[in-house]
Order: sequence, then C-alpha cells, then structure tokens
Amino acid sequence: MNTTILTPAMPTSGPFCLGDIEAYRDWRTWKLEAHPRSVADLVVPLADPTAPTPEEKARILDLCRRANMAVYDTGDRSGRAGPQLERALRSFAAHFGMTAVEDHRSMDDEAVVAIEVVDETQRPRSGFIPYTTRRILWHTDGYYKYGYPGAPVIRSMTLHCARQGREGGVNELLDPEIAYIRLRDENPEYARALMAPDAMTIPEFVEEDGRVRPESRGPVFWVDEDTGALQMRYTERSRNIAWRDDPLTREAVAFLRELLRGDDEPFLFRHRMEPGQGLICNNVLHTRTAFTDWEEPGRGRLMYRSRYSNRIMDTGLKQAA
Repeated sequence: MNTTILTPAMPTSGPFCLGDIEAYRDWRTWKLEAHPRSVADLVVPLADPTAPTPEEKARILDLCRRANMAVYDTGDRSGRAGPQLERALRSFAAHFGMTAVEDHRSMDDEAVVAIEVVDETQRPRSGFIPYTTRRILWHTDGYYKYGYPGAPVIRSMTLHCARQGREGGVNELLDPEIAYIRLRDENPEYARALMAPDAMTIPEFVEEDGRVRPESRGPVFWVDEDTGALQMRYTERSRNIAWRDDPLTREAVAFLRELLRGDDEPFLFRHRMEPGQGLICNNVLHTRTAFTDWEEPGRGRLMYRSRYSNRIMDTGLKQAA
C-alpha cells in the first residue's frame, strides 16, 4: 500500500515563508527573546491536576506559546498509579483543549499508554524500544503516522512520571521552532529541503493483528493551516527510514543531527522527571537515556502517555506573534 495524500503547501507569506525575510526576522527576534532559558523556567507547580487554577493554567499556556512545552509538578512523590491517576491526567489535558486523543494499539481503557519495561508475554507493547530500558533517540511522537487516510497527526501530548527508575531515564527536550531557526540560519535552503512533501518516508508496517500501517511520506516541517503554527515530524533512527535522495536534504539532515547531538544549543534542556511531574507540549523533540530499573515488583519506572491530534489551545502562531 502506498497512499500519500497529505501534502501541505509551502507558505507564501509569514515567518515560515523563505521569501518573507521581514516576517521571519521579527518572529525570530520574538522567539529567541521570549524562550525560557532553563528547565527551572518550565516548571509549574499544580495543586490539583484535575482543576488547575486560572494562574496555573495561564502560566502553562504562556510557556507553551513561548517554548511549546511546560513541565508541571503535582508534588506527589508517592509513586501512585492506576486508573484514577490516568483519569486525572486526561482531565488535566482537556483543560488545555487536548481532546482528540490518539487511538493507540497499546492504550488502556482510559486512553492512556503505560510506558514501562515489559516482557515478551505483554503484547502488543513488547518488542518496542519504549518498553525496554534502552535509550530512545531524538524524535517527535507519531512521526510514522502521517500522510495517509485516517492518519492521526500528533500535534500535542502529555508524558507523566508516576514512578522513576533507579538510575538514568533522563529526557532531552528541544522546541521544534528553535530547531527550525538554527537550520534556516545555517542555510535557508535546508529549511526548504525539509519542507518538501517527500523529505522523509517511513515504510509500511504490519501490526500483529494484521492491520497495515501504510507508508508515511511527508515533510519534516510544515505549517498548520488552521493555526499558522509550525509543525514537525522527525526521527533520528537509521533503520526503516528513507530520506529524499538529494544533496540538500542529506546536508540538512546532517546539520539537524549535529545540532541535536551537540552541547552548544542553549535551549536544549535535559531533565530527569520526578514522580508526580509531567511534560505537556506541542509534540516537541525529545529523547530518553537508557536507565537501570528497580528490581522490586511494582516499583519499576512507569510513565503515562497520551497523544492528541489537536494542539494545545491558543498556542498557534496567530496568538504568539
């Protein structure tokens, strides 16, 4: 099966149009000045995730406008888990307009995916890297679900730490808009190459139940028609991926990889979440380092993830600019 129907047009005006230098300059200046400078700047304490106060909500929305992400902190280090917490997390997301939840093969009755170490009997999660102690390379979530009928483009997500491992499990985070700025500043043609409708292709995949996930072909960067916001899909994986075979695309991908692997980017944040903390974001670039888990039953690292096809409300370009 090879059906690619989602082909966003290149913008003809605004900051993401390569010919609109003034709009880009103005947006770039705002972005770099407004962006938080550290992980500590991203953290928002929450008294009750099911009912964020107007001040808590405003702070999270402001961070998501400026950095596409915030780290909330409920202060609950108890390690509690289960359906009640999952329902609370879905309720929390709904306060920010995150309602179009992804129908994921591994989600439970609360439409939440439990990311933890599993053995080969725990299908369908077993066999996939997130459910091991191995590191996860740079990516945006759902990069392989794009460009075919019914593909739920992932625009936002929450990732909540219920329990942390014994060592490791550090997340790296980077706002895709910062990645775009660095790429375009290096060479505007790199940005053009990664906005091509066939820049990145993920091949067809057959699920255990026989369902076929079609080939996913599309851009790395594109502009959302409804919000004017810049979207990104990316993976650092080297297997089961095909990049457009031209010099500019290869150079652009190499530059992006060096940016993500280097230590020079001031807005690349590293954070090991504590139990009770979580990430709410417009599908930012992120990683996870390898970790060592606890051996005691019921104590292992546990993260709850939900992904949505709508952005966090009021965080499009029209509101931010």
